[in-house]
Amino acid sequence: MHLASEVSSTTNGLGHEAPSSSYNGGSLPSQPLTAELLAERTLEGLLADHPGELVKTGSPHVVCTVLPPHWRSNKTLPVAFKVVALGDVGDGTLVTVRAGNDENCSAELRNCTAVMKNQVAKFNDLRFVGRSGRGKSFTLTIMLATSPPQVATYQKAIKVTVDGPREPRSKTRHHGFHPFHFGPRFAPDPLMGSLPFKLSGK
Repeated sequence: MHLASEVSSTTNGLGHEAPSSSYNGGSLPSQPLTAELLAERTLEGLLADHPGELVKTGSPHVVCTVLPPHWRSNKTLPVAFKVVALGDVGDGTLVTVRAGNDENCSAELRNCTAVMKNQVAKFNDLRFVGRSGRGKSFTLTIMLATSPPQVATYQKAIKVTVDGPREPRSKTRHHGFHPFHFGPRFAPDPLMGSLPFKLSGK
């Protein structure tokens, strides 16, 4: 993802440099171009440019990489996790990611800090070591060390288990179970074990 240039080129929501009081070649917009409206325009444009790659957080000024719904503990993610700031966040600003839920309020993470560069913080090999629990997902808290600090949340971001995602048991049990569909099938006799006949031995 080439986000840095795209974020900087869309920070005014218009694709070109223009003061906040002008729009479409100098004509005034129908409503005042507030910071919130500007952020929303920028956010929608960025998400449209990267469908399925970025997701909204609880902050209108922060988006991040979409995480897989289920993942294995301490395994490298399929894509690098990135946090994109839509507001003015300086290079070198520390960004920290935390994960938790009602069972595990502070899950163990590895490589969970990064620094902003061109409004993008890239986490090299972010790993979820702590497990989220059966049927539960982690909510991520993303903290930007700005002044004042900015906090964004990514609700139900990822489920983390020891073995990760796998085929449903019903599929694995029946897959290739009967190689001959038309031949006679013998029900095993519980007294003779699993074979339909008994081997004689001396």
